[in-house]
Amino acid sequence: MNAKPEQDRVIIFDTTLRDGEQSPGATLNPEEKLIIARQLGVLGVDVIEAGFAVSSRGDFEAVQNIAREVGLLNGPIICSLARAVRKDIEAAAEALKPAARGRIHTFISTSDIHLTYQLKKTRSEVLAIAEEMVAYAKSFMEDVEFSPMDATRSDPEFLYQVLERAIAAGATTINIPDTVGYLTPKEIEKLLQGIKQNVPNINQAILSIHTQNDLGLATANTLTAIENGVRQVECTINGIGERAGNTALEEIVMALDVRQFYFNTYFGRSSDSQIPLTNIKTTEIYKTSRLVSNYTGMLVQPNKAIVGANAFAHESGIHQDGVIKHRQTYEIMEAASVGLKENSIVLGKHSGRNAFRVRLRELGFELNEADLNKAFIRFKEVADKKKEVSDWDIEVIVRDETQITLEKGFQIEHIQVSCGSCACPTATVTIVTPEGKILTDAVVGAGPVDAVYKVINRLIKIPNQLIEFAVQSVTEGIDALGTVTVRLRYQERIFSGQASDTDIVVAAAFAHIQAINRLYGYLQRVGTKAEVEKDLILSKH
Repeated sequence: MNAKPEQDRVIIFDTTLRDGEQSPGATLNPEEKLIIARQLGVLGVDVIEAGFAVSSRGDFEAVQNIAREVGLLNGPIICSLARAVRKDIEAAAEALKPAARGRIHTFISTSDIHLTYQLKKTRSEVLAIAEEMVAYAKSFMEDVEFSPMDATRSDPEFLYQVLERAIAAGATTINIPDTVGYLTPKEIEKLLQGIKQNVPNINQAILSIHTQNDLGLATANTLTAIENGVRQVECTINGIGERAGNTALEEIVMALDVRQFYFNTYFGRSSDSQIPLTNIKTTEIYKTSRLVSNYTGMLVQPNKAIVGANAFAHESGIHQDGVIKHRQTYEIMEAASVGLKENSIVLGKHSGRNAFRVRLRELGFELNEADLNKAFIRFKEVADKKKEVSDWDIEVIVRDETQITLEKGFQIEHIQVSCGSCACPTATVTIVTPEGKILTDAVVGAGPVDAVYKVINRLIKIPNQLIEFAVQSVTEGIDALGTVTVRLRYQERIFSGQASDTDIVVAAAFAHIQAINRLYGYLQRVGTKAEVEKDLILSKH
């Protein structure tokens, strides 16, 4: 095999739809995965790991749909994860058939603790399996990635052998997973130097890194890996993923963008080179972040780097004074560089439809007439309650309206709640069923939200358990829009819903009905006979 040339940029491998979806409560249906995948294509990621095809019918369909609709000739590579097992590899290959460029990503554990307690296999057995299954994957497609799971806790000498065999068998990308987020940057550097010195054919594959954030070191470890020759980064939007999450795509991309003069030398460039180090369209970062947060129901913490609500906010008088005089006194990047618009220009209740449409375009939203009409009606409702409607408000309105149209299920027609210190909290709700039937009932609860949830559940009659209820203010002021996120459990599955309104009780109702609709959609797909099919227990890395 010919040696691969040294890469002069970083390949962005996005695993939001695979590892990111393994976050507790972040389950996505195939339609939602496709919407996110399309935006990842617009963002400019090089590889989309669309799922774990063998794990369930839904994951297979999601990978296949994304391969067909996003994996176009000039689009991203579409990838499916597969254990080093024949049926996994076969499922991945079948799901990836529609893609112009597909990749099978196969893996097996290499650490002694995994071999002893999880796989119950010897080192020699793992060595043989890795070689055989990489070759098997290669028989289906040219592009094969191999990961030794828990590589950072593996015996280095054994790890070198596995990697050498995998490359010889046809692996074109070698990924090094810090599966449990254990190493520090110095240890990552030592590990990678050892691999480059002791795996004789390592220059025949692209070297990749996958770091978890258990100790909060994922981004630091990944940047260190880049300094040491790694040219593919596995990451997720907003850093979501198992346990404490993964390396955040936006952090790596913007670090390479803002500090390009520093990183250029590691790519053999002059320090003043202006050629970007990734293919990412950074102005799409914020929109992608909000989309993923919206569909997964995982809120972005306000102080999150790059995409948090406070990332470009200044409250300190000293900071405000400095930024007013010169932005770079306290900002190392512009909000516009990640697609975040200033929220000082506002619309009000007297604004017309055309002004609203123009502002939407400025914010990056292109809506069809039906969605525009719904968003405009909601905008007018909010404008009647608030003195000013900011860009943040408009973004929330559009997000909710376009999200609501995705779900085909129960719709809330009317909500009325009465409560007070001397009154029993009572909710009256009218719901339109998917068949068009109108249902109305009233229930007394421990509080207004409890009453609303009880009456909705009594009307819809789909068993569920509320396991999380969170409220976040997304705009400023006493009349701010609040976002409510709920998570419902049905058997072993979790379904999330999210909605925003100036009235938290109303937002809570719409968030609950959205989660119910996702549960309803799931039941429609799998059928309600007997017990709902449980997902396979997945090996994760």
